[in-house]
Amino acid sequence: MKTNPDSMRLARAAAHGLEARGIDMFSRKLAVGTTGLTAVAVAVATLLVAGCASAPPPVEEPKLVWPAPPEPPRIQFVRSITSQDDLKADTTFTAAMATFLAGEQIPDGRIANPAGLAISPDGQRLYVADPLQHKVFTFDFAKKELRKIDVGYPTGVALDDQENIYVVDGVKKGVTVFDRSGKELLEINDKTMERPNGIAVDSQHDRVYVVDTGNSESAEQNVKIFNRAGKRVGAIGGAPGGDFGQFSYPTYVALDPAGNVYVGDTLNSRVQKFDHEGKFITSIGKAGSNWGEFDKPKGVAIDSFGNVYVVDTGWSNVQIFNPKGQILLFFGGRGPIPGMLKNPLSIAIDKNNQIYVGDYLNHRICVYRLVNTKAEDSFITPIAPNPTTAKGAVTGATQ
Repeated sequence: MKTNPDSMRLARAAAHGLEARGIDMFSRKLAVGTTGLTAVAVAVATLLVAGCASAPPPVEEPKLVWPAPPEPPRIQFVRSITSQDDLKADTTFTAAMATFLAGEQIPDGRIANPAGLAISPDGQRLYVADPLQHKVFTFDFAKKELRKIDVGYPTGVALDDQENIYVVDGVKKGVTVFDRSGKELLEINDKTMERPNGIAVDSQHDRVYVVDTGNSESAEQNVKIFNRAGKRVGAIGGAPGGDFGQFSYPTYVALDPAGNVYVGDTLNSRVQKFDHEGKFITSIGKAGSNWGEFDKPKGVAIDSFGNVYVVDTGWSNVQIFNPKGQILLFFGGRGPIPGMLKNPLSIAIDKNNQIYVGDYLNHRICVYRLVNTKAEDSFITPIAPNPTTAKGAVTGATQ
């Protein structure tokens, strides 16, 4: 995958809604365009004004994409998901923006703070752990149904190969397992567990990985490993630290098809990769405000090409790396407009490369799609130059 050698302080600009300049993972040409946030606001305002006139001509919905034209778009914002209403009809860009402008309260039964996400293997059911609502929501796109499981304080959710639902409960300081109907099957507990957050299940290797974030007094900040019967069989990391294989307030975990384990090592500003037994493989990113650098990385997910998507709650964006850990692109940025993000935490990607991001402080799931992309696009030759010496162009824009 080719990359534009031009850079900027992408995350800082995106996080503060400024004129975000960025990189294009697929071309060495500059991606010239307008500021995504400004373009969206202008486009939506135009549509809303047009809607006040009698019998307005049909207007195509604006599409928020990354990178900006004239480069081919690679990430396209699709819609927002907030409640059962979104199962009956897509929340269009204009409708979502109008709702934002009007303001609304969060009723019971609607997403409040999406902390954990999981998507079914067929992409038809989205599971959302919402600690503020004390529920795990299941959005069944095929049946157009919303189901709920009451949980004390759910912070993470994952699925096994039978689509049993593994829910991290901060009240119990453990994991409760449910079947698809919501029937409780099992509890997984450990006396050393203090502040569990993210979770991932490897059915092939019979592993359940639970991130124990801990606190400033904790003896452990690590990933605890259980089998699916609930027996602890190991751990990745131990006492908090900054060496490879150690963590500082880790939060989320994800797996690739080979069973490799990716951990959002939040206060070390990196993602660490391990094999399924917990052996360290590599580290991605470091603290900083240039592309490929993080403020507070949290959620992690892998697409069908093996690219690694990392949610950065500090910069309010998602950065994409190839399997070698080379930076490719970012999308999002801080803001309330649909497609922008505010302190996102979690991410899930389905088999068709539809991307779900838990937009925590905007109280919604933002849905994006990977477009115009093939496997060879992930390769960079040569390796991208030092980003601190380069300049870049705007990332987000409307089509």
